[in-house]
Amino acid sequence: MDLQLEGNVALATAATSGLGLASAEALAAEGAHVVVCGRTESRLESAREQLSAAGPGDVRAIEADITDPGDVEALVEATVETFGGLDHLVTSAGGPPSGSFLDTPTEAWEDAYDLLVMSAVRTTRAAYPHLAESDAGSIVNITSRSVREVIDDLVLSNAVRRAVIGLMKTQAREFAPDVRVNAVLPGAHETARIEELIDDAVERGEYDSYEEGYDDWAADVPMGRIGEPRELGDVVAFLSSPRASFVTGAAVPIDGGSMRS
Repeated sequence: MDLQLEGNVALATAATSGLGLASAEALAAEGAHVVVCGRTESRLESAREQLSAAGPGDVRAIEADITDPGDVEALVEATVETFGGLDHLVTSAGGPPSGSFLDTPTEAWEDAYDLLVMSAVRTTRAAYPHLAESDAGSIVNITSRSVREVIDDLVLSNAVRRAVIGLMKTQAREFAPDVRVNAVLPGAHETARIEELIDDAVERGEYDSYEEGYDDWAADVPMGRIGEPRELGDVVAFLSSPRASFVTGAAVPIDGGSMRS
């Protein structure tokens, strides 16, 4: 299926690794010009090389901190100045620390809200005028299946990420018909985030080894395995594309059937 993205301009935040990078790669493979941001120079360069090899479009990798309002404004401005406009926005952010409610300090809640919610607010606010001028304006928020079904020892993700869904649903109604807004709800995928969560569980004594933890995560997936990042990226590319022109306000689980709700 031709997703009709060739020549379009896409910005993916915090997308130098993991699911954000996989989404940017899927957009690049469809011929879109892609801009990604991150905070680490080595990751930026690695992402730029990977994305440049994925498709014919131009790629930019820009250093930016999505919790810094000035960086976000500059990121969107640089994207528009470079490519003359903006058609698609993909918001992602690194996961907050794991832990239980009683072990999580107040400042961690504030940091998680700034990282997961306010970064999406700032980026969307800066990008919206340009998306509205596009004939194919779209936003996809990468969140987590925890917005529907809590995950043990992830109290920050369980609680704070739900605000992103409320934001998405509100924007989908406010921005229609000019800009579509959707979200994807990833389950376990083979990323550094999953490695971090399993390592944390090993340190807490829940597993004897990383391999035991990995097998336990996979055992909870009806498909019998953990997902590959590009499997999520392809859905993000579809939701961004004109092929999904009547889809807005949707929160799409991509979890191999793990969610029971």
